[in-house]
Amino acid sequence: MNRIENKNDFSKGSITKTLLGLAIPMTLAQLVNVLYNVIDRIYLSRIQGASMDALTGVGVCLPVITMIIAFANLIGTGGAPLFSIERGRQNTKEAGEIMGNCLTLLLIFSGCLTVIGLIIQEPLLRLLGASDRTLPYASQYLTIYLFGTVFVLVSLGLNSFINAQGFGKIGLFTVLIGAGINMGLDPVFIFGLHMDVRGAAIATVISQGVAALWTLSFLTGKKALIRLELRNMKMKAARTGKILMLGLSGFTMSVTNSVVQMVCNATLQTFGGDIYVGIMTIINSIREVISAPITGLTNAGQPIMGYNYGAGEYIRVKKTIRVLTMIAIAYTMAIWAVVSVFPEAFIHLFSQDEQVKLLGRSAIHIYFFGFFMMAFQFCGQCTFTALGKAKRAVFFSLFRKIVIVVPLTLLLPGLFGMGVNGVFWAEPVSNAIGGLACFITMMLTIYRKLGKEEV
Repeated sequence: MNRIENKNDFSKGSITKTLLGLAIPMTLAQLVNVLYNVIDRIYLSRIQGASMDALTGVGVCLPVITMIIAFANLIGTGGAPLFSIERGRQNTKEAGEIMGNCLTLLLIFSGCLTVIGLIIQEPLLRLLGASDRTLPYASQYLTIYLFGTVFVLVSLGLNSFINAQGFGKIGLFTVLIGAGINMGLDPVFIFGLHMDVRGAAIATVISQGVAALWTLSFLTGKKALIRLELRNMKMKAARTGKILMLGLSGFTMSVTNSVVQMVCNATLQTFGGDIYVGIMTIINSIREVISAPITGLTNAGQPIMGYNYGAGEYIRVKKTIRVLTMIAIAYTMAIWAVVSVFPEAFIHLFSQDEQVKLLGRSAIHIYFFGFFMMAFQFCGQCTFTALGKAKRAVFFSLFRKIVIVVPLTLLLPGLFGMGVNGVFWAEPVSNAIGGLACFITMMLTIYRKLGKEEV
């Protein structure tokens, strides 16, 4: 056990090596996790006679799925940094109780989300942009998905605690299990058993159920440095409040993403119809895939920063921020170039329709313009969250999405004859303004003061 503890002591060794050692498996895990829903969309786009309607129907469900994942982020990004800080302080008792309280919260939220989702499903889907043609597909997919909510929350929420203990490869394996099963079952249920959209949802629920069982098995097993125990599931108000408050950053980012998706779909339905809602589904799928590496990188940076902050190693915290930022900017610059030069290659994964390719090419060029500015938002948010600065993290989540993106999405289509292009321009504008505001504030209020005074 001492050998494992020393290996996972983030206060020693090369920052770059430690960050990349944890980031590579976490990035792969993030990529694979994204494939849960993206693979569904790729298969659904090949249903004969209904491909675009099925794809658009599932796309309408994305804000709801994002909202469900938001609750996993609420607990995972709230509990894991606190867990890392206590582990850095060698306070394993409190760390274990934080993890136990998080499981309780995940179970409570999953039950509530399932019931509420089933009750308000149809009017919600209409609000999200479902038409008479796409509503049946959206309803079929979402109904089944909602019954697997508990698996989504447990697997995603608790996997953060596997990574926080330094077991990045185990965290990757958790996701690989689910994604591998999902990819294997999708063609069987969708085409082999002719279940179409329902088959995609069933495959997803089964795969997430297996991933949740594996996560619980590891955290209650002998290899975990700090185990998940029933006695630690009894909630304490003060501790629960800290978890929820810090988790509001990740939660707010996901919820605001859901709100933006909802506003985008509704506006596109008004100005462009089903075809543009389908194109936005394709764009969201591309964004999820290309954003996965930077999400994995910043997720890897959080336990390293949190551990060193708790251990009083402020120089190492500052170096982690610098390395993280440089890698994030380099990656987002490179991927922006790839998407800009080869947009058709990405569209072709989801649709062979020539009109979709023509309209989608222009939309992609606008939406991903200046994509590297996202790196500043991710790095700023990551630092605020890792060091327990919840209010600042929440503020900048709200600022970029609610204060900038939503108003622009509603206003730009009606200005200067922009139409649907106004919806797509809202994203790069928000990336520039919101990303720089978040990063500059972090550098002035956190980075500059680390080691000098209380931040």
